[in-house]
Amino acid sequence: MAAASDKARFYMEQSVPELQEYERKKIFSREEITSIARKRSEFEHLLNTPGAATPADYARYALYEMNLDSLRKKRSRRMGVKATAFAGQKKIFFVLERGVRRFQGDMGLWMQYLEYCRKEAANKKLAKALTQCLRMHPIKWDIWTWAAKYYFEQQADMPTARSYMQRGLRFCKKERKLWLEYAKLEMLYVAKIAARRKILGLDIERTEKKIDSTLDADADMMALPDVTADEIKPEGAPEPKQAVDEEALKKLAASPALNGDIPRIIFETSMRDFNDPSLAEQFFDVFAAFADVPCTTKLLQHIIDYLSNQDSVASKISMHICLAKLELRDTDTEEAIESAEFPLKLARALSALKKGMGDAVTQYVRVLSQASFDRVKQVVKRQVKAGDEAEATLLVEIAGKTNPVQKAQLEALIVS
Repeated sequence: MAAASDKARFYMEQSVPELQEYERKKIFSREEITSIARKRSEFEHLLNTPGAATPADYARYALYEMNLDSLRKKRSRRMGVKATAFAGQKKIFFVLERGVRRFQGDMGLWMQYLEYCRKEAANKKLAKALTQCLRMHPIKWDIWTWAAKYYFEQQADMPTARSYMQRGLRFCKKERKLWLEYAKLEMLYVAKIAARRKILGLDIERTEKKIDSTLDADADMMALPDVTADEIKPEGAPEPKQAVDEEALKKLAASPALNGDIPRIIFETSMRDFNDPSLAEQFFDVFAAFADVPCTTKLLQHIIDYLSNQDSVASKISMHICLAKLELRDTDTEEAIESAEFPLKLARALSALKKGMGDAVTQYVRVLSQASFDRVKQVVKRQVKAGDEAEATLLVEIAGKTNPVQKAQLEALIVS
């Protein structure tokens, strides 16, 4: 206990000059300074007592210091006090770094640390923290996604963002959400390029460039085409001359980045790993969200073509669902609904859904005809217990077509 008290006293002594300056510049009153010192002392004694502290204690201490620093900044601005020699940022980093060093397995503490680094634009600290976090938690797919989004959105560094996604897929190859997030990231990049080209009036006819979509099973990363930083100006970079900017964007006319080849490769590679029509539907929804991107229609049609070439009934059902969604694209506004084309689009969508439902019912009947009566009863009971009587009734109706004699017994299960 003495060692814990000595440590706490040592840390408290380091903050004395800071508190003295706050009082001297009248940012905080003497009573407030006393309260701050008491609160810090409580936290330090708790954190330095062996076995007493938890990750939540570090999080609360950091949050207290964040609120204190925010109050200090507001008062300094209101009173016209120039920047103090002591920044609360340093104290907060010190608390969080101690926390993640002591509780390396706590993801909540890591995320609080990373988010604070991002908020304060502490890029070097954030890069170091990301490296440490991913070294400890390489199979946490959401950290890879967070890192990629940070470098894309905050740093306008697509090569680094893409690198994080690909490294994440090496460790989390079976995580479907990571594949979808990677595809979404690439679509965001294409959308950004396309929007800039549109502003500059560079939407000219593009020559599509074929690329090798193979993926070496032994390779560390997917064989994606190179898109260098020279091909597009990052948002955070200094504004170049207009002629240079246009020339850089013209280079992208035949680039795979603008033609949608990279998202297509991500989709094809994930299908080789999962071969799941429901995942293909999710990719369809991801791509469909980017209605203004020129390559979106081509990508959506590619998914439909892929599903139509599969032999399974599930693939055919998913294909019809995607066809219906494709027909109803761009119909989410009142103007689109009131247009003359809408009834025809709706009719085609309903026709596609009807075909898909027909395939589903055919498959359902086939499975039920092969299942034992006891097994069907178990499924009906489970649906009734879950409160899904509509599904149970549909199941009984379909089962009754294959065995009318047993239909009454199944109906009795729903009534009871």
